[in-house]
Amino acid sequence: MAKKAEKQQFELSRVRNIGIIAHIDAGKTTTTERVLYYTGMIHRVGEVHEGAATTDYMEQERERGITITAAAVTAAWRDHQVNIIDTPGHVDFTAEVQRSLRVLDGGVVVFDAVAGVEPQSETVWRQANEYKVPRICFVNKMDRVGADFHRCVEMIVERVNGNPVPIQIPFGEGADFNGIIDLVKMELVTYGNDEGTDIKRGPIPDDYQEIAAAARSEMVEKIVENDDYLTEKYLMEEEVTTEELVGALRAATISGKVQPVLCGSALKNKGVQMMLDWVVDLLPSPLDVPPVDGIHPKTEAAVTREASDQQPVSALVFKIITDPYVGRLAFFRVYSGVVHAGTTLLNSSKGERERIGRIVRMFADRREDVEAVHAGDIAAILGLKETFTGDTLCDPNNPIALEQIAFPEPVIEVAIEPDSKADQDKMGIALRRLAEEDPTFKVEVDDKLGQTKIKGMGELHLEVLVDRMMREFGVQATVGRPRVAYRETITRSTRIDTTFKRQTGGSGQYARVVVEFEPMTDEEKLETKGDLLFKDGTKGGSVPKEFINPTRNGINEAMAGGVLAGYPVVGIKATLVDGASHEVDSSEIAFKIAGSMCLKEGVQKAGPVLLEPTMKVEVVVPEDYTGTVVGDLSARRGVIMGMEPRGTGTSSIRANVPLGEMFGYATNLRNMTQGRGSFTMEFEKYATAPSSIADEVIKGGR
Repeated sequence: MAKKAEKQQFELSRVRNIGIIAHIDAGKTTTTERVLYYTGMIHRVGEVHEGAATTDYMEQERERGITITAAAVTAAWRDHQVNIIDTPGHVDFTAEVQRSLRVLDGGVVVFDAVAGVEPQSETVWRQANEYKVPRICFVNKMDRVGADFHRCVEMIVERVNGNPVPIQIPFGEGADFNGIIDLVKMELVTYGNDEGTDIKRGPIPDDYQEIAAAARSEMVEKIVENDDYLTEKYLMEEEVTTEELVGALRAATISGKVQPVLCGSALKNKGVQMMLDWVVDLLPSPLDVPPVDGIHPKTEAAVTREASDQQPVSALVFKIITDPYVGRLAFFRVYSGVVHAGTTLLNSSKGERERIGRIVRMFADRREDVEAVHAGDIAAILGLKETFTGDTLCDPNNPIALEQIAFPEPVIEVAIEPDSKADQDKMGIALRRLAEEDPTFKVEVDDKLGQTKIKGMGELHLEVLVDRMMREFGVQATVGRPRVAYRETITRSTRIDTTFKRQTGGSGQYARVVVEFEPMTDEEKLETKGDLLFKDGTKGGSVPKEFINPTRNGINEAMAGGVLAGYPVVGIKATLVDGASHEVDSSEIAFKIAGSMCLKEGVQKAGPVLLEPTMKVEVVVPEDYTGTVVGDLSARRGVIMGMEPRGTGTSSIRANVPLGEMFGYATNLRNMTQGRGSFTMEFEKYATAPSSIADEVIKGGR
């Protein structure tokens, strides 16, 4: 028995769960494609621009040349198993990135050598910090005109507060990019063929000796400062060996103190194998990361699970894909124990038991059945009935609930109507399936209007989902124009005394509640994610215990329906300070109605305002058009945050603009810049809408 455990531990040290993460168009999918090619998973390279990338297997991904779903792929390199998750870079698919980061042990952050650190790279970096994911950086597209490796490294410090340590430098840049200088081994790596398979290692040319020596000395200094023994050795001017350097660099990378920086060109097949070598040498195995924390679903006591086959089973489902041929695929990461096909596990998030039918290992678009998945590994299960994204599967005798993944709320909505009765049924099924896959996609039926509304993170997000609904599920439907998901809140405190009384034939209904409403502080908003903060401040049992929760529920329900213009009310602190009940006529429903009435009156009297989502926008345009674009953004109520040169002859303009002013911006920008401008936008925060806009929204004009 001990022998088997030892073998599995040995294998576990050879597993790497990594994500390739970056801004849109930095070259993540191309890099993944090269990784699959060099690890022998595919026999010819598929190109994104030709619509043939392996991990982009959805039609929309191939047409648009962007990654939408995070495809999990298993590959092998130097006797190590590498599970790679290719994540999307487009901000509308931020949930895909988030749930991937939750289950990864390490990441490769890809940067465009010309553009440097872009807005979505900042977001992804922040999310990786949040989940404490160690990462290495790959500066891609070194062959492009305007590529600047050193500027990119500086931007990692300035924009995301990283601690980059270049362990390679490019040999030439742009059209002159001919190879990579390895600073650890102090040699020049060049390529004898276009496939990148004929790798030549040789001495560094004389004219680069000085540059390489200076870069190496800086690298050694940055590495040794994280290791007391090596610092002493270095100060005593003793020789630090390559093994010691790599060991210290690995420890500093795993602890998140440094981020090693590599360079290359995935499209030109340069630098990818070296990147794979460093993934194996520097990024953690499941044994190197701390044990996973969770809680006991019944007692809520803290529980920890080590990455070991001998521990009880615990696994987190991080993604659902609906496959037209085999049904639902649930991707999961095993944190402890072994998941066997044919066994029954407990879904501790739902309290339901699930039978584990077929387990498959994914190789992009083909799959292989496996009997068991060990601790630290990633695979997919077919046919789970009740399990969705963020749910925990565990041993029924040793339950644990792992930390749930929190997703942002949608900021945009559109109304959608089926074209016929047959389409209506199909649409219901399609929307339910798509919502199961994507936690940031919400479906709401408005009973008053008999209308179905779908909500998401941006125009592209909803466009892709509607497109999928029509193609994959054969639904014909008419889609309305996008509308902003506004919110309502209050600006001052108020105290409301509400009595709900109804006398019918027999016993009546009676409830009195006195509630103080006030706006939340910023800290409280963070704690509650902006929802209701409810406190019971009653004394002497003026409101009996059993009626406290119904009052809270009544306030909560009324908040969801809104007061000003029917949008959800957020950021409110409600303290129940007093009330009264009747021993016969009082009931839970009476207190629920009183709570609801109280909220509606309270919002009206507490200086209600409408909140609109504002977006962080970055526009990259040729310099000749900056004036026009800045003028246009200002006309859209945008606040210009900064401008800087980006490569040769182009500028990047950063601004904060209300989402309501950005609909159709892609077409406008194309017209303004003769098709040469591009932009990215991500949600920043909710801000108070000007009264002119608020009046228009309340009247239903926006």
